Amino acid sequence: MSGFRKKLGRKQEAAILALLSSRNVEDAARTAGANVRTLYRWMKEPEFDAAYREAKRASFSQSIARLHQMSSLAASTLGKVMVDANTPPATRVRAADSILNHTAKAIELEDLEARVKELEKSVGAALSTKKK
Repeated sequence: MSGFRKKLGRKQEAAILALLSSRNVEDAARTAGANVRTLYRWMKEPEFDAAYREAKRASFSQSIARLHQMSSLAASTLGKVMVDANTPPATRVRAADSILNHTAKAIELEDLEARVKELEKSVGAALSTKKK
């Protein structure tokens, strides 16, 4: 929200924080000490909306970082469940299926990333020869 700090007042910043942590707009308004109608009006204003979206992205980014931290443990847990002879067969199959699906998605993403990089490289080369 730092880019919007000059445009938003303290109450609007408090409203954004409340929106991120409340169940609904009414609760957020109460938490921020604002009228519900006022909060709905602010949500329609471009500056407030942009700051709110920026705050949501930052919050989501933190959640993704936490998932990244936990992914190694999650993979280990799936592996342990899959190879544990005491685990019910249906659960072992589900763990194996999950591992295969996630691996396939990771490979697809890596392939897609490589293709995009190659396209960007080609476009960059085409643009640089066009400028000459």
